[in-house]
Amino acid sequence: MALAAQQEELVAAVATLTPSVVRVVRVTERRRHRRAGEETAAGSGFVVDDRGHVVTNYHVVRESGTIQVTFADGASVSGELVGADPLTDLALLRVVRKGPPAVTWADSDRLRAGQFAIAVGNSLGLPGSPTVSLGVVSAVGRPLPWASHVLEGLVQTDAAINPGNSGGPLADLSGKVIGVNTAIVPYAQGVGFAVPSNTTRWVLDALLEHGRVVRPWLGIQAVTRLDGDGTFAKPAGVYVVEVVPNGPAGQAGVREGDVLTRIGPHPIATLHDLLVALSRVPIGGVVDVVSRRAGAEVRTVVRVAEGPRPVEATSHVAGE
Repeated sequence: MALAAQQEELVAAVATLTPSVVRVVRVTERRRHRRAGEETAAGSGFVVDDRGHVVTNYHVVRESGTIQVTFADGASVSGELVGADPLTDLALLRVVRKGPPAVTWADSDRLRAGQFAIAVGNSLGLPGSPTVSLGVVSAVGRPLPWASHVLEGLVQTDAAINPGNSGGPLADLSGKVIGVNTAIVPYAQGVGFAVPSNTTRWVLDALLEHGRVVRPWLGIQAVTRLDGDGTFAKPAGVYVVEVVPNGPAGQAGVREGDVLTRIGPHPIATLHDLLVALSRVPIGGVVDVVSRRAGAEVRTVVRVAEGPRPVEATSHVAGE
């Protein structure tokens, strides 16, 4: 009976999520060895609000001539690129269409390895409704092997993610989105990655406001500090995994192993808190950073720099 109830929960989650999932097609207008107007890449996306905004992967729509967005009911409209962030492989589109519901977001800072994950998208470009696959969250806070950014970790999952899934949602058993499917490792089995929901929402807010993401940068790699049961560790904070040589934090004396607990006036319990706090610091501005080191409180002053120029993740990316 428990298994049957779980199955019904999964079916309900898919039914809730599927109407919000779209197919995104990039159409080229100039191609040396192909005729103009030929479809060159396809991926997935999903509706994020009631104003016609759709999130997808940047690599799905980069260098596009036109963008076509097809909804679960078969309706197809043109998409306008609002903004993109190559660093997180995210892009925001605007479509002129009302009706499809926006997804509901989950708090990705509370994800735990082992919890179920549902990947939904237009796998392999097959006709009909989006494809659904079930797996688990394999790990959180993962960096891509080819990525240069040292702050925003990814959700690793063994839910099947195939070409065409790029930009589609990774969700929990309630149908709430925990991430945006973005990449696979073709030489591995059951290894896929998604941009966490909290990172995605932060990026989308920046794209809506500015059309791009300008990142204040500390020069660290960090993860939310959790206990073994997935609850926030005490004292709460963000654990510094790596300090970039000659980066702002390193020059100010921040060390590997420090637990950041406050940025300026803002307490830091999660990586998302750190991103939000930094977003309020102007490039070149100074900010007080409070951390715990070997049980003692340490205070430093960091001059925030603009983050390195984004490097596109072009290898082993689903949908290409």
